[in-house]
Amino acid sequence: MYACDFMKVLIAEKCGFCHGVRNAISVAEKTLMQQKDRNSVYSLGQIIHNSNEVERLAKIGLKTVDEVEHICSGTVLIRSHGAAPEQIAKLRAKGFDIVDATCVLVKRVQRIAEELANDGYKVVIIGDEDHPEVQAVMGCAMNVVVIADESDLHKLPHNARLGIVCQTTQSPEYFGKVLGAIGRSDFNELKVMNTLCNEAIKRQESAVQLCLQVDIMFVLGGLKSANTRQLAELCKKYNKQTFHLQNWNELDKNILFGKNIAGVTAGASTPDWIIAEFVKNLEAFNADSG
Repeated sequence: MYACDFMKVLIAEKCGFCHGVRNAISVAEKTLMQQKDRNSVYSLGQIIHNSNEVERLAKIGLKTVDEVEHICSGTVLIRSHGAAPEQIAKLRAKGFDIVDATCVLVKRVQRIAEELANDGYKVVIIGDEDHPEVQAVMGCAMNVVVIADESDLHKLPHNARLGIVCQTTQSPEYFGKVLGAIGRSDFNELKVMNTLCNEAIKRQESAVQLCLQVDIMFVLGGLKSANTRQLAELCKKYNKQTFHLQNWNELDKNILFGKNIAGVTAGASTPDWIIAEFVKNLEAFNADSG
């Protein structure tokens, strides 16, 4: 008899859609419903970092484009990660209808970055320079510096007044580590603003608690989702049998053999139906039939 015949599945107390993502999806659906011509509704970049949800919205009319120049006419959704002021200005200049689905926490970071710059600080963002949220914030001030780790410290100007913000989905541990490195650099003044997302932190804490109780841990979410990657990396520190998957179809069922208890969590951009489908299939999995 295989151990996985008795597979028990535990779900993290906090997982899945956060308020910002849920709002962005709701705004997209309402916008599509209100438009007579759904073929003219665009999202400037993926509205959230989950390919399954993006595909679902595409089927009901939402078109995803990467550049303003790729839009001819219609309504443009600003995704949950936000957009740089320059991009929004281009949209307005072209006469597009703009529907803003930016997460309120991301808007707060953008506002803080602008205020820091106006107060004479050199704006420094702790996070991933390639992430759309960070790129949007970079557009809110001149010559913003992005620090991902200690190897980026050379970007900091000497003896400057530094205004620090952080990508909302990063972990407190990461924020503290990079902030400590910046604190050891050559600066005149340091002003630090806590811009971390409490919902992301709750998901991280819940995931760590769960992965300590299970034989195998699954973190569900888009491979491009920063907060999901953070969850997976965090869980792997406490449970080596942690796997980051986008959905049930990606699961190699061979890894289930010999496991008694499985844990499931999900990033803030992972829809409920993905989680429910995964858990249902995992609970129904039979070692004899696969």
